[in-house]
Amino acid sequence: MGKANTVNIQNKKARFQYEILDKYTAGIVLAGTEIKAIREGKANIAESFCEFNEKGELFVINMDIQEYSHATHFNHQPKSERKLLLNKKELRKLHKQVRNTGLTIIPLRMFLNDRGYAKLQIALAKGKKLYDKRETIKDRDTKRKLDRIKKSF
Repeated sequence: MGKANTVNIQNKKARFQYEILDKYTAGIVLAGTEIKAIREGKANIAESFCEFNEKGELFVINMDIQEYSHATHFNHQPKSERKLLLNKKELRKLHKQVRNTGLTIIPLRMFLNDRGYAKLQIALAKGKKLYDKRETIKDRDTKRKLDRIKKSF
């Protein structure tokens, strides 16, 4: 199972567009061809977000898992809702915070754990305003300049 840790699909925009408040690791309910496509690294979580249904179950919406190359007519839909697995206490806490404070739940990264199961690291996040994003860009540029100066010495 050494290959299990090679899948690491990240949502690079997340930290720029959102302020991360709390992180959770959730399991994902997948079809057979979906896990095979993920193992090939053919998934994208950049445009996805998480939402609760009326039963209080958490789903990841708009996550793109490309069709598995070696599948027959039993292939999956690339963009379908997929159920996330968390324990009841975490689900209740998240549901309450999303409902009351207008926070969002976004996927940060998808990976395979040491047992080969696909996991999704999700975060409770608050959307950044434009000036916050400018601040982020300024901080990043400053850090880059400092690193350059350090490197030249």
